[in-house]
Amino acid sequence: MTGRGPSHDVEAVRALFPALGRRLGARPAIYLDNPAGTQVPAGVAEAVGDAILNRNANLGGDFATSREAGEIVTAAHAAMADFLGAGSAEEIVIGPNMTTLTYQLSRTLARAWHHGDEIVVTQMDHEGNVGPWLQAAQERGVTVRWVPFSEESWQVEPDHLRPELSDRTRLVALGYASNLTGSINRVRELARLAREAGALVYVDAVQFAPHGLVDVAELGCDFLACSAYKFFGPHLGIVWVRRAVLEEMEPYKLVCSSNALPGRFETGTPQIELQAGLVAAVEHFARLGEMAGATGSRRDRIAAAYGAAIAHENPLAARLIDGIAGIDGLRILGITDDRRLAERVPTVSFLIDGVAPRSLVELMNAEGIFCWASHNYAWRIFQQLGLDPNEGVIRIGIANYNTTGEIDATIDSIRRNLAVLRQQR
Repeated sequence: MTGRGPSHDVEAVRALFPALGRRLGARPAIYLDNPAGTQVPAGVAEAVGDAILNRNANLGGDFATSREAGEIVTAAHAAMADFLGAGSAEEIVIGPNMTTLTYQLSRTLARAWHHGDEIVVTQMDHEGNVGPWLQAAQERGVTVRWVPFSEESWQVEPDHLRPELSDRTRLVALGYASNLTGSINRVRELARLAREAGALVYVDAVQFAPHGLVDVAELGCDFLACSAYKFFGPHLGIVWVRRAVLEEMEPYKLVCSSNALPGRFETGTPQIELQAGLVAAVEHFARLGEMAGATGSRRDRIAAAYGAAIAHENPLAARLIDGIAGIDGLRILGITDDRRLAERVPTVSFLIDGVAPRSLVELMNAEGIFCWASHNYAWRIFQQLGLDPNEGVIRIGIANYNTTGEIDATIDSIRRNLAVLRQQR
């Protein structure tokens, strides 16, 4: 969808976010640091506060606050099952963040790996979906095979994955969307190839989940990870695991802790108040769906919210790309063709010849335009492209609460501050 959807009332959406009213002196703050973490609606903060102030207890007690805390945890797993299209809340594992959960699950899976086995990782992925697998492979004497991304399509191509697969492949780790280039991989096709080879498929959907509806049943993967703080929620990580795979895995757990799913993979006391915020974040999507005119199940309303948001975000991404693409010496790393907007999320990273990314971003930040100059943990992209991760790139990430006016102000800031920097050379 590339046209502006009439059902997405951006001002009504913005009214739900207290932070969006912040000003830095005379200027309103413009939040374009969204790939690193979005702002949260008031309902999420209220849910966290209510849980820790009024339902604060550990789990398993036969008294009111403990039962209420347990209900929060149950509700969080059910909400994420709806959010991801899972068949059961028992397939949802919640933990502190995606990277920590991936480390935990990589060690659990690696128990069954043997010398001569192989795993596949890509050059397009966030380091959180690379490092844990590389280290587990090293510990187990397993061979690592690398798949580059295409520098023409900016995606991992099936033809590049296929020759790296064999009957020795135990796992393929894939990124759904890049947090640097914004490119969306054809995960369903890539997962099908991996599963035909007999491999498990671990998908990092951290950057996709804020911008597109995830359907784990349709994707055909075995694991899918995301982070609530990237989609208007609290600092939590979530991994969906196919039930048949989850049942076969032998967790690292205390002898006296539960053997039930998914609890045996959720060690220690959960962050109950943050799980209350997680429920509220999912309900926020359902509310956006209602604002777009949807009724029906929570999953139906979430799907409608994404449809409306995509119709709002894609034109903003196109406006940003078109507004900076003609700048002399500027190189956008990712898809720039308006006809391929559906193949990227609205995260735009770029470099400018002779200009250190931090020097421009510092000037923009000072004007209240919040964005990043960093490698953004996309370490392997820098390696493949021969770029310096210590220099980083300029990254601007759009969310469904950003406006046309904010994008125009950002384009103006880039052009104006770039002219200043070039005059100083």
